Amino acid sequence: MARGLVLCSQTRTIAKLSFFLSYPKLWFKPHRHHRPCYGPHNIPSARVFCHCVNSQTLNLVDMAKYNEAFSRRMAMAGIKHHNSIALGVSGGPDSMALCVLAASWKTEGLYGVDNSGKFIDGLLAIIVDHGLRSESKDEASLVGNRVSEIGIRCKIVRCDWLNGKPKQGHLQESARDMRYKIFQDVCMQNQISVLLVAHHADDQAELFILRSSRDSGVLGLAGMAFTSQVFSSHTNFCNNDWKNHSVLLVRPLLDFSKEDMYKICQGSNRDWVEDPTNRSPLFARNRIRASLGNLLSGTFNSELQAVISACRRTRIYVDQICNSLIKQSITVMDQGYAVINLKTLNPSKIEDICLSKFITLVLQFVSQRQRPIRGSTSKLLLQYIRTIPCKISLTAAGCYICPAPGSKGFEALVCCSVYCPLPSNAESFRTFSNVEEKHCFSDELEQIIANGRSYSNNNLVTDSSQAQFLDMRSQSVLDEARRLDVISESTYRNIISLQREEVSHFKSKTDEVASGCESKQGTEHIAAFLSEPLLPGQTCYFMNRFIISWKLSKEISSNWFRGEPLSLSYLQGDCHCCCVNEDEMVAKVRTMIDADWLYLAELTKWPHSDNFEATRLPLTGKITCLDYSRLSAKVALKSLKSIPVAARKSMPLLVDDHGRLLSIPSIGFKHCPCMKASTVFKPRVPLGGGHSSFL
Repeated sequence: MARGLVLCSQTRTIAKLSFFLSYPKLWFKPHRHHRPCYGPHNIPSARVFCHCVNSQTLNLVDMAKYNEAFSRRMAMAGIKHHNSIALGVSGGPDSMALCVLAASWKTEGLYGVDNSGKFIDGLLAIIVDHGLRSESKDEASLVGNRVSEIGIRCKIVRCDWLNGKPKQGHLQESARDMRYKIFQDVCMQNQISVLLVAHHADDQAELFILRSSRDSGVLGLAGMAFTSQVFSSHTNFCNNDWKNHSVLLVRPLLDFSKEDMYKICQGSNRDWVEDPTNRSPLFARNRIRASLGNLLSGTFNSELQAVISACRRTRIYVDQICNSLIKQSITVMDQGYAVINLKTLNPSKIEDICLSKFITLVLQFVSQRQRPIRGSTSKLLLQYIRTIPCKISLTAAGCYICPAPGSKGFEALVCCSVYCPLPSNAESFRTFSNVEEKHCFSDELEQIIANGRSYSNNNLVTDSSQAQFLDMRSQSVLDEARRLDVISESTYRNIISLQREEVSHFKSKTDEVASGCESKQGTEHIAAFLSEPLLPGQTCYFMNRFIISWKLSKEISSNWFRGEPLSLSYLQGDCHCCCVNEDEMVAKVRTMIDADWLYLAELTKWPHSDNFEATRLPLTGKITCLDYSRLSAKVALKSLKSIPVAARKSMPLLVDDHGRLLSIPSIGFKHCPCMKASTVFKPRVPLGGGHSSFL
């Protein structure tokens, strides 16, 4: 390994840098705001390893101040010292500072060490090796060793790019998505409910400039949340209830600056790494970071953070209004659709920004697609929801919206549209054993969220006058901030300059991104109608919305057709139906189509015998399913009539290998008395998006 160069950090910290490239030795001390410039073809291929060294010129770092601030933020999130916590660690100064503070906080809580006596109990660092560079494995191992020296147990996970490594233009986005998927998987495997990441105030500033250059509204300009509930793709059975596993994502360093990160590493004498890709101008955040580096003076930084704080207060207000509207006007049905009571909602009395966010939350819940709704679609939905009584139907954001039958247009149905791109097919999930069930981490998370709400309630924005930027785009927010003296004229001009610089880069990429999205959506649309075979006794999660299971049983209940005049005495006790012995019987899951309920109607008309004994096969004495199917279809049609036609199309059902209908669990239809099938509507992300705090 060749020795590299000596840098002064932003805090005048002397750091010795080492990297794998065989460059001649070079020693220099750049200016505090100097940023090395790398073109797209001369980016160093390896991370730069930084080592703090002793110097008489180093300023003493008040670690007690940082530890106290960190402890306060953990309490605000509702986290106690005994809670198990995961840390997202890259090895950079930000995540290393997070490790230092988290370790100090845990040990101050006197929570002790684990059984090995080497590591702090209840802390796990997750290091993701993206595998995008040849030396990434060695770098991840080195970072793991450094984190272990702090007393934190590590888990290194290498990315498995099943569809090939991401292209350069989507590298950071793809790497981030993969990283958070791994974070969630590791948290679930280790029954950890809290994940800490090291985003800080400078990251918020970068995000503000990035989103304002995309003409984001005030909700987007509010930036990252202090805490948010991130829902995993995994589902589990715990405490006699179906639960979707989620992780509380906490950003306890949002009040800290990048300069603070270096100081914390300095004060604890900890090393870090610098990833050269973080300086590549190919990526928007890097370009903005480089430009901000010359502007983050005390005045500019404080004024920019003041604008972000004002936007956050507005977002708190909007979220409070939306939560209230959801409780008052939304009814969620077991078949997977929602009903909006437009009279109770009274859209004419609601600000556009609140009403738009409200309808977005409802549509995201029904479709389970968490993509934002923007532009013309948002305007169309606002116009639709304000028109009372509603008389037309429309498709938007993965949903079909129409007047509710019999409501005379004063209620609107929101159903999942099978003609839009949808989450893909069925997935298996984990079932906890009885021992694990006693320690279900979902219960721990609920307690943490409850603890945090007591702090959040003190920050409620109950008056619209406290929400300064309602219904404003990015330019209007800045204009209003300048008028209210939140920012000075010089800060205003600097932000506008940064926006214009980034807009030019953004527009050149728009057509490329749009064409890529169209291609991807077409694939998702096809996948929504496919499913792997589901064996008896297995359970799957379908379209992020339904938990489906089925099995064959010899024990038959005699009350399945309660109220029917026919005597089904032969259904009591053991069943002799030939289906019970179909060991190779499998089912596939798909959504309902018009032909399915037409088939039910035809089935009720089939010739049948009033004497069930006549349906026994002459040689075996086993019972056929024809008469049972006919009666089951008759009962199911009664239930089907109570479900709006629009909602029927997203109902899941089971078919055999030949496409023949086996069961529609939502309405109780089964082709055979031996079959037990169930469908539970359990959306992955709850209505309203789960817990979030914007403190």
